Amino acid sequence: MTLPQTQPFLDTLAPASYADGGDGDGKPGWLDDLRQAGLDIYRRQGLPTPRVEAWKYTNLGGLTKIAFKPEPAPVTLDPGRLPLDRVLALDAHKLVFVNGRLDRTLSDAGDLPAGLRVSGLAALLAEDPARIEPLLGKGAALDDLPLAALNTGMIADGMVIEVAEDAVIERPLHVIAVSAALDGPMVFYPRLLVVVGARARLVLAESHVGLPDHPAFSNGVSEISLGEGAQLSHYRLIDGAADGYLVGTTLVEVGVRAGYESFTLELGGRLTRNEIRVTLAGEEGQARVSGGYAVRAGQHLDNTVLIDHAQPGATSRQLFKGVLDETGKAVFQGKILVRRGAQKTDGQQLHKALLLSRGAEVDTKPELEIYADDVVCGHGATAGEMDADQLFYLQARGLDEATARALLVEAFLEDVVGEVGDLPVRAAMIAKVRDWQRARDGAVWSE
Repeated sequence: MTLPQTQPFLDTLAPASYADGGDGDGKPGWLDDLRQAGLDIYRRQGLPTPRVEAWKYTNLGGLTKIAFKPEPAPVTLDPGRLPLDRVLALDAHKLVFVNGRLDRTLSDAGDLPAGLRVSGLAALLAEDPARIEPLLGKGAALDDLPLAALNTGMIADGMVIEVAEDAVIERPLHVIAVSAALDGPMVFYPRLLVVVGARARLVLAESHVGLPDHPAFSNGVSEISLGEGAQLSHYRLIDGAADGYLVGTTLVEVGVRAGYESFTLELGGRLTRNEIRVTLAGEEGQARVSGGYAVRAGQHLDNTVLIDHAQPGATSRQLFKGVLDETGKAVFQGKILVRRGAQKTDGQQLHKALLLSRGAEVDTKPELEIYADDVVCGHGATAGEMDADQLFYLQARGLDEATARALLVEAFLEDVVGEVGDLPVRAAMIAKVRDWQRARDGAVWSE
């Protein structure tokens, strides 16, 4: 449904040259077609509202009240402003992404190993567009993803990560994505393209952080393709600024006997929508999508996950756990789709929320949609207060109430962080959970 505010909002976010689908930027004609198709979808669908079922619990109306403008030129960020204290502490090849553009001066990738290639999207489009054409915009149909379609309509730059067949990349790749609205409210459109060849392996970590100068709206899309037998471990930390908006859409295609492991830790930002769609496109593919989150007053966090079992013998797991304090709000929408003929499917889903305040709110919507008969699928969701027996147990052993509560909160979140398979990344995630807990300063139940 096209909404009344769609065109004004589009005009605010998109320069006229993009909205007109012009080719004055020197990019190939097929890219103009791709952009125009994205803008057309966005115009038809409009900015999602709670009247759209998939956005029932998340209201983006606040975006239209802020005078966001597209980035007029690439931001030059002073190295001293890079918030390294808020990113994952990892020994990794470090790449810095400022407002959706690769900044090589801030990056510290070192010598990349054989089989791993990292490129700026704009450079590839200029130098070798034929190499990108079969990959860009092929992740999934965007008809019901209007903000991902808007990102496609605004493609200008981004990052391309390619892992050659049979390459095993031992050291993680760490992408630090910085939202920097330095001269007023700003919108930008990060695009990440990851292609992992057959039997290759990669650990990819991302740290999404925002600077506090002005409100920023990051509307990002990641397209990920895994060849036969490939393995990708994909970990993300989202810790935006207090007035930051982040909508991220991740589209993953998993090949025959390939495996995709995803974990997202979400701690900051005014509004975050983390939407992940995984298609198990090859037989015996595997997907493990999990996450932990902590929200407080003024924060709204939405995790929406769809795992599409398109072929037989595939396995999927979804596990999310979150802590809600003060008037924080969270949403979990998880769906397992089993297509006709996808026999021997094993799909499980679980969401747990711990409410620390009577003002906190969590909405959950677990779904199973099954068109095959030989499957094992299930889902569950719980939400409740802190366990009084556990609290009593700790206090009976000499801990004061605030310390006991803090330990139980940490344990609740650290349990789901245990889903992270890479041990150094897991340790870095646990450190961030403890940083968040220290910032709470041992707050107790809010009356």
